[in-house]
Amino acid sequence: MKTIYKYVSLALILGSLVACENDFLEPVPEAAVSSLGYFSNDDEIETGVIAMYDAIQGINSTNLNDNRGVQLEYYLTEMRSDNTRTKSQEGEAAQFESFTVSTANGIVNNYYKSFYNVIYRANLVLANLGNASEAKATQFEAEAKFVRAYAYFNLVRLYGDIPLIDGLIGPLDNETAFTRVAAATIYELIVEDLGFAAAGLTNGEKFRASKAAAEALLAKVHLTLGNYTEAQVLCENVMSYGFALESNFNDVFYNEGNNEIIFAIAYNPGIESDSQDFSAEFMNGVGRTVGVNYVTDEAIAALDEFGGDRTQYSYRVDPSQPTQTQVVKYLPNGEDGGADGKSFSTDATLSGNDWIVIRYADVLLMHVEAILAGGQETSAGAALSSFQTVRDRAGITTPVSSITKTDLLNERRVELAFENHRLFDLIRFGVAQDVLSAFSTANGYGFTATDLLLPIPQNEINLSKGLMNQNPGY
Repeated sequence: MKTIYKYVSLALILGSLVACENDFLEPVPEAAVSSLGYFSNDDEIETGVIAMYDAIQGINSTNLNDNRGVQLEYYLTEMRSDNTRTKSQEGEAAQFESFTVSTANGIVNNYYKSFYNVIYRANLVLANLGNASEAKATQFEAEAKFVRAYAYFNLVRLYGDIPLIDGLIGPLDNETAFTRVAAATIYELIVEDLGFAAAGLTNGEKFRASKAAAEALLAKVHLTLGNYTEAQVLCENVMSYGFALESNFNDVFYNEGNNEIIFAIAYNPGIESDSQDFSAEFMNGVGRTVGVNYVTDEAIAALDEFGGDRTQYSYRVDPSQPTQTQVVKYLPNGEDGGADGKSFSTDATLSGNDWIVIRYADVLLMHVEAILAGGQETSAGAALSSFQTVRDRAGITTPVSSITKTDLLNERRVELAFENHRLFDLIRFGVAQDVLSAFSTANGYGFTATDLLLPIPQNEINLSKGLMNQNPGY
């Protein structure tokens, strides 16, 4: 089902070269790794390419010294928005919902290191392109630059100014490893990398970089930067490639590899090295916690009002505790767990649900956003068409004659609920401070404007020996 991982054994060989399982790389890689002479031909460089995706996939583990990758992303995004929370308000996880994140938070530290590990692996591929054949060099470079841009885009939106490492560096190069560079400079590299990727890739892949994935991600980058014309052109490019919405909303998440998926991180069930545990973590008593990413009353109200047919496939009452509500877009391996919500046929912590990074509905709504161009309302026919296409699939067929910014934000919330978009949408639409302040007040939390960025992990501050400063408010 997920052909990318037919190379997993080769990727694990590479993993043994670049990092130990329980001590993955800091932003400073060992220079000796690049001189082992391994990446001498296309087949060997291919293992380096696969290892980039493997690093994004992360390790299914309870150990925050492991590279957990995207499997922890919901803590930093959904649970820092008005969409989800913990069930018990306990431990490090609860810091995200209450906007009291500590500089020593292990999840914050893990994500930062995990995504710099992704960047390192991309840079490792780029450093060895001289050994690639002419036929494969452009593809390898384009994939590596897509992955590097994806990692930097997540990091810069979460942490703000960060170190820019665009090549292999030595273990003593603290200046590069720990000097925070202005976000604008990070975005310059992201735009450049994605532009190269879009020009150098073709379509057809869903679990590796493609032209459509690069253009869709670049469109979101341009929306973040306020470059609306560029974003609109890119969205319309992707819209011409033959993607389509699944007729049944639920099939998006369980008919894996469907034609709505543009880029996803692949997982296989029942295999510790290739599975994920976030699906189980959303189900109390199934995962390793007491329940995280539980749905807020505010998100329930939005889904009930605007979700249409999507509502039943987005949340449910916890079968074991009717006062609590669970995310169900990613039921472990597609099973509902039975009457108690816990009886799965296989170990739910070894789930195979893919993580969708970009899908066609997101592109259609980005198209509307690009046409809105930072304004309050649009009645442009192209925007109405894209907007209505998404709503039609949800059974909301009454046409609209105009779309406000609030309409679009609501539509993105219910269409992409619990897919790690909400916080970034609020920030990009310029309403995060107002929305999250009201949410915080209603729930007794302590949100302030400085909570829109995570802290730089204290461990990185300590390692930098004075080179790194902390984000305001921490």
